[in-house]
Amino acid sequence: MPLRIGVLGAARIAPTALIRPARVVPDVEVVAVAARDRDRAAAFAAKHGIPTVHGSYADLVADDSLDAIYNPLPNGLHGHWTIAAVQAGRHVLCEKPFTANADEARAVAEVARPSGKVVMEAFHYRYHPMTARVLEIVASGELGEVGHIETWMCIPLLLPRDIRWNLRLAGGTLMDVGCYALHQLRTIAGAEPEVVSATARTARPGVDRFVQARMRFADGRTGGITASMASRRLLSLGARVEGTEGTLDVRNLTGPQFAHRLRVRRGTEKRVEHVTKEPTYNFQLRAFAGAVLRSEPFPTDLDDAVANMAAIDACYRAAGLEPRQPTPV
Repeated sequence: MPLRIGVLGAARIAPTALIRPARVVPDVEVVAVAARDRDRAAAFAAKHGIPTVHGSYADLVADDSLDAIYNPLPNGLHGHWTIAAVQAGRHVLCEKPFTANADEARAVAEVARPSGKVVMEAFHYRYHPMTARVLEIVASGELGEVGHIETWMCIPLLLPRDIRWNLRLAGGTLMDVGCYALHQLRTIAGAEPEVVSATARTARPGVDRFVQARMRFADGRTGGITASMASRRLLSLGARVEGTEGTLDVRNLTGPQFAHRLRVRRGTEKRVEHVTKEPTYNFQLRAFAGAVLRSEPFPTDLDDAVANMAAIDACYRAAGLEPRQPTPV
């Protein structure tokens, strides 16, 4: 039997992150969708060939014909509906950030761990061969002893009414593009950072438009992240790893299917590598299906999700802002 997935909300990201990948990933079917506005859900279903429409999130979660739920709701609703889905017996692929804050992430983990259900945070880049190659180079010792890691993701989000600017929905730069930069720093380091300092600029009270944070690791390495949703540049996203023997630079670790470059420098030597441009989301959906159907391990698990939210909260506090809060349901 295929893995039957329902979508919580007619979100803009759903076709890219789930519906199109499901057409090329075996053993996966997207069979239901729900939205607060049933007409919107029906239009979404008709456009994307989804057979079942539900008029509420609760009805979708309670649909026993479903094996799993994809949760692309606003940030502040992730935790509530992930818990509801797990309690209803569903596996969950939850968009990043996992929850509104670390305490809520721990509450989700407390419910999910004993359930035996797969709960995966949708850091799609983590499943792409580009990330695997970066980790392979760092682990090989080719760069020597790594001393510093820098990651960044800056975009111009010029829509003032976009939900990502909404504090009530747990919005802000660090919760959107910033959570990628922070997750990539943690992934490359293979360790949890201590936040030494952070600065933030706000677009409106409590809502960050720019965040920069300095980190250190227990073994003496340092790191930093830069994130902005109000960038003057069209796009700037990447990572840099500095070692005693060389430097690795990656352009677009987040979405290498669009354009990317991996460059290694050692003294006067330089090489550039490229990997497949198959979408990151295909690899992520394969991993989700593998975890559910064959109990295959995966990296963006509950422990990783809680740790990333804890690092986000620490950055907010260091920058003089409060961590986000769940949206009342």
